[in-house]
Amino acid sequence: MFNYIWPLLIIVFSNTLYQICAKGIPQQMNTYASMTITYAVATLFSAAAFFVTTKGGNILKEFSHTNWATIVLGIVITGLEVGFIFAYKAGWKVNTLSVTTNAILAIVLIVVGLISYHEVISWSKVLGVAICLVGLYFINKK
Repeated sequence: MFNYIWPLLIIVFSNTLYQICAKGIPQQMNTYASMTITYAVATLFSAAAFFVTTKGGNILKEFSHTNWATIVLGIVITGLEVGFIFAYKAGWKVNTLSVTTNAILAIVLIVVGLISYHEVISWSKVLGVAICLVGLYFINKK
């Protein structure tokens, strides 16, 4: 059970800090300059984590396993982070932006799951989408 829960806890903790940090980027700082520093730190942290968790591992050998997904993920993560930073700079609130984007994402991923992975859409998922839409209305109501 712990193996099922601990990744969720890491995601929630990290995403909470992520939102706080994204909102905390100085308004006057160029978003892409900020991202350059962010990814330099992430690169160092990831390399250190590789060597700590992989005794005698060869990081260059691991790089040879790279496929399209690793490359595209780097581009997509940049878009995700830049989108959040620009949204916060435009005035979105911490208590609505993430909830709004995640509700929309849940709906999009149900469709992606159906089309790309042939996952079943149950009535409970349809009800969940309806609840998400109602929730989006109330969360964003002025």
